[in-house]
Amino acid sequence: MAKRSLYQRLRSNAQVRLALFLLGLLLMVAAPLLGPLPGPGFIILFPAGLMLALQNSAWAKRVYVRFKRRHPRYAGWMDRLMRRVSAARKREREALAADSHGKGRDGD
Repeated sequence: MAKRSLYQRLRSNAQVRLALFLLGLLLMVAAPLLGPLPGPGFIILFPAGLMLALQNSAWAKRVYVRFKRRHPRYAGWMDRLMRRVSAARKREREALAADSHGKGRDGD
């Protein structure tokens, strides 16, 4: 049996999950405040905070899914910034669908 990493073992504790969720929220709140400063602060802090919040809260996942359905364009950007596997799968599906639509036509 494979040994779980320290991070995975710590995340099994409810207090640690809550602390990581709150740290994620803090990073998301700090990102716009640091945005005007020179450097890529917002682009690093906001996705990092969002990842922590999504990994450690079912509520945050539900809110994010609702946001993705209402605003797919913005959610696509966030998925790319976070390098989410679901974003890569979606791009592959869209490419396959575009290829299949293009091949099925008879010289139109």
